[in-house]
Amino acid sequence: MKGNPDASISIIEFSDFQCPFCAKFHETTLPQLEQNYISTGKVNFVYRDFPIQSIHPNAIPAALASECADDQGKFWEMHDEIFKNQRIWQDLEILQSVALFKQYASNLGLDENAFDSCLDSGKYLNEITNDLNDGRAYGVTGTPAFFVGNEKIGFTHITGAQPYSTFQRVIDGQLNQ
Repeated sequence: MKGNPDASISIIEFSDFQCPFCAKFHETTLPQLEQNYISTGKVNFVYRDFPIQSIHPNAIPAALASECADDQGKFWEMHDEIFKNQRIWQDLEILQSVALFKQYASNLGLDENAFDSCLDSGKYLNEITNDLNDGRAYGVTGTPAFFVGNEKIGFTHITGAQPYSTFQRVIDGQLNQ
């Protein structure tokens, strides 16, 4: 989770690291949400994995890499590195992309042996599968998909890499309830 755990509004994203529309959201819209809502404590942001392996064979290794980085407190740093470099690894063979993710871990100062062991073991495969199954249960069919709100007022479903203004309208409406 990014932001205040006690924020009144949550943005829950179901995402695929190999999805170009997800990368676009993380490049353009998320920084504005961070500046205006997340860093102010009004909203928190939760990332859930929804790897569409049938068209994105490197999505699961990328998700595993981010979870393994989280073991060392660097989820968001790895998350950002993977999305920032998506064009470099998206068309590589899986073993090549895994080698690149290991290089990212090294660049981020992670304990390489621990990271490599975690990644090679598929330690978080069940967690990723659980995210995927939760997304399907909530009606997610593609990425990115967002649920904005809370248990009290409910959640608004936003599909696709929508512009900041779409999120702003939904969030402001919910904050004013």
